[in-house]
Amino acid sequence: MTFEKLRSKEVKEKLGDITFVTATDGNHGRGVAWAANQLGQKSVVFMPKGSSKIRLQNIKNEGADASITDYNYDDSVRLATKYAKEQGGVVIQDTAWEGYEDIPLWIMQGYGTLIDEALEQIQSRGDDMPSHVFLQAGVGSFAGAVQGYLASKYGDKRPVTVIIEPNTAACIYKSVKANDGKPHAVKGNLSTIMSGLACGVPSTISWEILRDYSDMYVSCPDNVAARGVRILASPLKGDPQVISGESGAVGLGLLSLISEKEELKDMKDLLKINEESKILLISTEGDTDPIDYRKIVWDGAFPC
Repeated sequence: MTFEKLRSKEVKEKLGDITFVTATDGNHGRGVAWAANQLGQKSVVFMPKGSSKIRLQNIKNEGADASITDYNYDDSVRLATKYAKEQGGVVIQDTAWEGYEDIPLWIMQGYGTLIDEALEQIQSRGDDMPSHVFLQAGVGSFAGAVQGYLASKYGDKRPVTVIIEPNTAACIYKSVKANDGKPHAVKGNLSTIMSGLACGVPSTISWEILRDYSDMYVSCPDNVAARGVRILASPLKGDPQVISGESGAVGLGLLSLISEKEELKDMKDLLKINEESKILLISTEGDTDPIDYRKIVWDGAFPC
């Protein structure tokens, strides 16, 4: 079915009025609001405490009824679910829990398009396939989608994958470290400059994929992400500049430290990273909060 068909008057009449309800740190909610607007539907978006007012305004600009709550991300998800149940809306969330897995799975399939297109472009350039893939994780849906794709397509010959989280919201890392096969939540305000990764409860679908197929799990302080933002903004001569937000840049920040710091040599050796490595990094956001971006790049906020 084409997008034009979905937007048609005929389909709208069959569907009637729908309210899309979601909780978000920024990017997901903006996407949901945009989609609702394109389809002639309404959207209600809840953001966690401390969310950027610029990200809030960007969501409102897409026509959403959006607000910043007094809760962390996971409690905002619960609030959105409660609101949808009481008001007759449909929850469009990129995390799964028992009894709510169909829509998150569809969203993960959408994320799978990203890695499929990336590998297609790499092959079309005649470049070698990645030996390593660094993936940032919040609830794990993005990372799990890419990991699942790689495991399905390449089996035992898949690239080595590293899962990266902020140390204040490292629910995947905590779950792996518990070593009981079960997902474990991180509680508290989950405060981090990596706002897109400030999630304390793993997605039930993603958790099992990341548990079974990923190779290393890393918990990072905020200055690792800030370093990645600065490197991308001011690259070596001849390399392209990339304007990336904190959640999208943490992979490069980590890689640069693994490559350079003697105290991280064990990580480098375990991952078998050397001059022959071909490492794929995926930035999942631009400077969605230009004020904080400028503080990092211009003012040197969060130094290593």
